[in-house]
This record gives sequence, C-alpha cells and structure tokens, in this order.
Amino acid sequence: MSSDLTTHRGHCHCRTVTWEIQAPAKLHVDECNCSICNLNGFQHIIVPKSKFTLLSGKDNITTYTFNSHIAQHYFCKTCGVESFYVPRSNPDGYSINFRCLERDNVEEYEIVPFDGLNWDTNAQKLAHLSKD
Repeated sequence: MSSDLTTHRGHCHCRTVTWEIQAPAKLHVDECNCSICNLNGFQHIIVPKSKFTLLSGKDNITTYTFNSHIAQHYFCKTCGVESFYVPRSNPDGYSINFRCLERDNVEEYEIVPFDGLNWDTNAQKLAHLSKD
C-alpha cells in the first residue's frame, strides 16, 4: 500500500458527525470478527490521532466502553452509527469505519480478515498502525 497521504472524509448516517483523516489513497482495511465489530459490521482503518480531525458533531457523540474500558466507542446520538472510535489495540489512534468513508479519494482497497475473537494472540499485529 502507498505511503503518500491524502485527505479522506467520512460521517455518520445523518451526517451530524463528520470527520477527516490523512491516509493513503490505497487502503488496507481490517475486518474484525470480535463480538462488537461482528455485530456492527465495523471495518477498520487505523490512523494516528494526529491524522484525524473531527469536523462536526462533537456535542452529538455518546461513548460506550466495556471490559477493559480502554476502547472508547463513539456513536452519533441521532442516528446511532459508530463511524470512528479509539481502539484498545491502538489507544494512541483512531479506528475509522471504512463503511462510513466517502470513496472520492480511494484509489483501491483491500479488506483483510482480522481474528479479533482471539484478541490476546492477535492484537499486537495492529499496534504499529497508529504510529506516525
């Protein structure tokens, strides 16, 4: 995948929560099978916090945590969509839901299965993704 960065925008369903990220035009997307990602259909693009900007909707976000309470799941209060969150594997970054990303600047993407059901064995495989 390319290391040149471009600006990608995304949003929740009602477009109250909007954001942008700096990421390659050719994207690596992880599809996790853990309990919450499987239920929500979350497809991950993990970026450093410095590459994420919340554009609108800060006051319309509610947070859900569970288990270790390290992951911060952010949902739009209006439509209920989780378009991004702080993942437990990368507390120094954000995981963007690829399904909420506008595709204007996406040249190509590869969706790769990630075994989140076996979290303790596999989480370290994601740690590098939030590093600048």
